[in-house]
Amino acid sequence: MSEETVSGPDVPPDRLAINPRSDYFDADVLQRGVGIRFKGVVRTNVEEYCISEGWVRVQAGKTMDRHGQPLTIRLNGPVEAWFEDLGEDAPVARA
Repeated sequence: MSEETVSGPDVPPDRLAINPRSDYFDADVLQRGVGIRFKGVVRTNVEEYCISEGWVRVQAGKTMDRHGQPLTIRLNGPVEAWFEDLGEDAPVARA
């Protein structure tokens, strides 16, 4: 990955969710593919993230809430995001 970048058209947004009911859902951005590294490990099960606040939401097993939505837990730590369609030298958004 390239050096630290925090804004621009080739950097994912600060906060993004995959749930269409969320205010932070953006289908166009998700279509490009967003890679997430949390605490130095690439994660593929992230439901929502916020780079500036340093957290990710992941599903807590197969548990559902009373509305039929997956129950999620919030994990705190350093978060990095990049667009996967730009290849290995994509700019990385960090806090």
